[in-house]
Amino acid sequence: MQVLRTPDARFEGLEGWPYAPRYATVTDADGTPLRLHYVDEGPADGAPVLLMHGEPSWGYLYRRIIAGLVARGRRVIVPDLIGFGRSDKPAARSDYTYERHVAWMNQWLQQMELNDVTLFCQDWGGLIGLRLVAAFPEMFAGVVAGNTGLPVGGGMTDGFKAWRDFSQSVPQFPVGFIVNGGTGRDLSPAEVAAYDAPFPDESYKEGARQFPLLVPVDPDQASVTENKAAWEVLARFDRPFVTAFSDGDAVTRGGEKVFQERVPGAAGQPHVILHGGHFLQEDSPDEIVHVLDAMITRRLKGFA
Repeated sequence: MQVLRTPDARFEGLEGWPYAPRYATVTDADGTPLRLHYVDEGPADGAPVLLMHGEPSWGYLYRRIIAGLVARGRRVIVPDLIGFGRSDKPAARSDYTYERHVAWMNQWLQQMELNDVTLFCQDWGGLIGLRLVAAFPEMFAGVVAGNTGLPVGGGMTDGFKAWRDFSQSVPQFPVGFIVNGGTGRDLSPAEVAAYDAPFPDESYKEGARQFPLLVPVDPDQASVTENKAAWEVLARFDRPFVTAFSDGDAVTRGGEKVFQERVPGAAGQPHVILHGGHFLQEDSPDEIVHVLDAMITRRLKGFA
């Protein structure tokens, strides 16, 4: 496997991103070592919060949420998926599969040796993050899901079809432009540049190009069986599970209902609809901080 690594200079001086990089190594089944970047902020003994991004963003998406949670005494951990952010980027599209991503993140999570984790997941952060919950349910104290899903071949929304078609046909993959188009507010030029930073040229974007094709929207696609097995675990997950979808995302609109109906831990929880586009972290960061902090507070006080 050929692996690309974005030069560190690309990440210097990014607006609103003062966080020190940390690195772990995961090993692919073919023996290739891959460097995975993550942020780990706040007190080491604080309640751990895992924030997982999706496509085509990176940990920068959570910059305001990191600050808000650290100010409340929480430990905040934000990995960059392989192929994104400061993490290594396999050079061939065929190197990217759903199951490889799950395996890489499983390795990393086990290395972190965390307990009582509260997960926030959006987009592919949920497709992968909820597989982590299914693999290690005892590790997670609660989940907040926003604008995400765990599909099992049941078709796709018109919004997702439009996105998938665009992603495969656009000559150059404009990452910052895409993120800006998926927010309710206009990002500043510096913020758009920060989303472009991980990708010096098109050769670094093979994962971003491939991700839309990996979503198992057809019953004969890869990972349908694995996601169905994960749903069997989630159908028994009785720890707090809150949905925090946004009011302006055509891709995942209505997707909160399946979690509310199928996950026992979602019963009686304070589900919310937040303002924003697909990347609701850019539109409602303070509200997301509140949802996560309130979930942790309820648990620590014995009210979960």
